Amino acid sequence: MKAVRFGYMTAPVLGALWCFVIAVTMAVAMSFATGAAFRPTLLTLPWGAAIGMAALYGAPALWGAALAAALAGMFGAGPMVSGDIGMLALVVGHGAVALFTALGLAKMTEELRPGALSRHEFEESVIRFLTGFGYIIFTAIVVIPFYVMVMTSLKNQAALMANPLDFSLDLSRGWHLFDSYYELLTQYSFGSYLWTSFYISVLTVFITLAFAIPGAYAVARLRFRGQAMFSRSVLLIYMVPMIVLALPIYIAFSMTGLRNTIFGIVMIYPVTTIPVALYMLQGYFRGLPSEVEEAGLMDGLSRLAVIWKITLPLSLPALASVSLYVFMIAWNEFLLAFMLLDDPSKFTLTRGIASLNSSEIPRQHLMAGSVIATVPIMLIFLGLERFMTKGLTAGSVKG
Repeated sequence: MKAVRFGYMTAPVLGALWCFVIAVTMAVAMSFATGAAFRPTLLTLPWGAAIGMAALYGAPALWGAALAAALAGMFGAGPMVSGDIGMLALVVGHGAVALFTALGLAKMTEELRPGALSRHEFEESVIRFLTGFGYIIFTAIVVIPFYVMVMTSLKNQAALMANPLDFSLDLSRGWHLFDSYYELLTQYSFGSYLWTSFYISVLTVFITLAFAIPGAYAVARLRFRGQAMFSRSVLLIYMVPMIVLALPIYIAFSMTGLRNTIFGIVMIYPVTTIPVALYMLQGYFRGLPSEVEEAGLMDGLSRLAVIWKITLPLSLPALASVSLYVFMIAWNEFLLAFMLLDDPSKFTLTRGIASLNSSEIPRQHLMAGSVIATVPIMLIFLGLERFMTKGLTAGSVKG
């Protein structure tokens, strides 16, 4: 390892790897955005190494090497090559590769010099590269499928048949871009799926909290035989895969007349959410100062009054995070809904989307349904994210 702790070796290696990552990312992004063919080349590695080496000698050398790479790319000799595209896309694509490569290497090589490096300098540059690589890879894993889903939902059938891999946006269509959403809501009863999933998820949240709050409080505050074992075994239900329970649940619900009913779904969903809600809340309740509750008991409040007037107001962040988590589980649940619901008028959102996966239904309608299922829960999560973070971390340190 000591043999590579020299700036003139570390910087080119990091430069080559970073340029390759950026070239692949931009090739995918530009291909999706323009519908043209972009791809990285074998020249990515030497260009990256050259830019990395230039970064050791200051900003002018770094940006000069990046500019040379961008110009070479426009003539087919850079880190990325493209098909027959317009000048604007050409400049944007190759300019972005050079720009993001230079910006990343400027940060990674900030503490490097051409000669020998200390262990701290070497590890710091490697950690910065791995951090940037991780951000790009995991962002791409999330963003690219979502982008493909949204762009496909805005296409018409003719455009999809002409080029299924063209994910560019035709703004000349105006409001007709949203024809798939309009047809989905008016012709496929998708609004009823949305409403059914919403009120089932809300009911699941209320039922879960109704059982989890007193259960978690009892485990956290009361003393009874088997308390420790109950506290540790509350999540054992998750050791049994739901697919193993699918057949017994199906048989039991069929025999009792609960299959293909909303009541049956509302009854079975909390079974999967109460254990995790109870586990999350008991940790939070343990972190609350017991002296406050004891003062309430001394003032004449009953145990239930203490929970209602003292414990729950202090636990709002935890309740918000648990409610959001339970809502997301119920909103996204598919296996039980697919197994128990046959009547289209009672389909949940996930079950309704599955029914769109047919050769008789245009692909853009399936993607539009997926967007409708994803965006509301995403907005709710972003709006309540601070409560969820606070609820999950509060109580981790007692006092």
